[in-house]
Amino acid sequence: MLTTTVWMHAGGDGADISVMSGAQLFMKEDLKITDTQIEILAGVISIYSLFGSLAAGLTADWLGRRYTMVLAAAIFFTGALLMGLAPDYALLMVGRFVAGIGVGFALMIAPVYTAEVAPTSTRGFLTSFPEVFNNFGILLGYVSNFAFARLPVHLSWRAMFLVGAVPPVFLGVAVLAMPESPRWLVMRGRIDDARRVLLKTSDSPAEAEERLLDIKKVVGIPEGVSDADDVAAIVRAGSKSSRGEGVWKELLINPSRPVRRMLVAGLGLMFIQQATGVDCVVMYSPRVFAQAGIKSKTNSLGASMAVGACKTFFIPISTLLLDRIGRRPLLLASGGGMAIFLFTLATSLHMMDQRPEGEAAALGAVSIAAMLAFVASFASGLGPVAWVYCSEIYPLRLRAQAAAIGTGLNRIMSGATTMSFLSLSNAITIAGSFYLYACVAAAGWVFMYLFLPETMGKSLEDTVKLFGKDADDEDAAAVAARPERKKSSTEFSAQ
Repeated sequence: MLTTTVWMHAGGDGADISVMSGAQLFMKEDLKITDTQIEILAGVISIYSLFGSLAAGLTADWLGRRYTMVLAAAIFFTGALLMGLAPDYALLMVGRFVAGIGVGFALMIAPVYTAEVAPTSTRGFLTSFPEVFNNFGILLGYVSNFAFARLPVHLSWRAMFLVGAVPPVFLGVAVLAMPESPRWLVMRGRIDDARRVLLKTSDSPAEAEERLLDIKKVVGIPEGVSDADDVAAIVRAGSKSSRGEGVWKELLINPSRPVRRMLVAGLGLMFIQQATGVDCVVMYSPRVFAQAGIKSKTNSLGASMAVGACKTFFIPISTLLLDRIGRRPLLLASGGGMAIFLFTLATSLHMMDQRPEGEAAALGAVSIAAMLAFVASFASGLGPVAWVYCSEIYPLRLRAQAAAIGTGLNRIMSGATTMSFLSLSNAITIAGSFYLYACVAAAGWVFMYLFLPETMGKSLEDTVKLFGKDADDEDAAAVAARPERKKSSTEFSAQ
């Protein structure tokens, strides 16, 4: 399970961003395209992935979490081939569209699946682990850029993209050995199957039964009712959550107060994660390094590998600490560090612009160090923890679609920042762009401090209570408190 879901990330968004950072240098020369076309090509995959993430929410509720991952792998494999074999800019954009759909599917389904399968004691660790391999994918992308940089121009960027078609092949095969989400199985009335999965993925049989009881309660199966086929049929026929009906209305049109709080927390966190410009740093790192004094293409690609290495080596910090010190401390430490280092990076680049090139070597070193420190701060907190947090806070009936909305917003912001970075830098300089991102990071720290409760140690069914109770829940509690003859399982089945 763990290996497959992490490669879902590694073969998707992570590798694509870093590959694009190097491939753009050679595509521009080979296809004779402009900076504006490069900017659109680089960022549009995030916009395309919005459609993939929204479709993935519906697909995950209809087809199941496991086969949604198979579909994601197949789509991204097709997109990588199209990009690598594209003869011109138009067909390259077609490949970006297909790959974007696959990225959207992968980003939405991997953390949701892992959160639903993982035991409470290690949920943070396991749910954050896909981000480890997302960053490992970034590092591999940088390495492949450096390795293929010496090929002829018309082959180098194609080879960089074609390498990205390899991981989805292994993913599509490996996913067949994974169990389905027990929560999805219960929504479909497959209670015995869910129990078997929980026995394999829980710390003890007692925990497995407790998790199953919590899931059944959320789905709407009363306590004490048997797992017989007639009960499963009632769940399949009568539970709106099993078909995803009414979810969009409950989320967007008429949300309860707790659901509004969940949406503010989840969507706000997804917005902040990308609005701080981290994808710009990763995707345009060769240009930032050039601004800091590294002029050679080969040297800048080599230096860019340090960005991938930094993200890869620092992210295990959050992975190991999520279930020990909690989500909030990591988010706040990460957000504060990002704001400080972005401000330092912007200031050093601004000062370099004011001095002759020969006198700016020290400032160039400060710029590079600040850039790497910013990446390390992101990787050790906000990068992985945002995905973990947003996979935990929603109730079962809303989780897939709510996660899809959050992923969609995340992709919109990623696309908006990467598609505007070159134009923004031309308008207000690279230093000015990073000053802007520093302000966003500072505002994001305030948001996280005020609006995000701690979720560590809570089951998925208990986590939603941190945001308050629905009026329906209070009414149900009042009804349950009235003296009433308890129905037998036979009476329940007959209704």
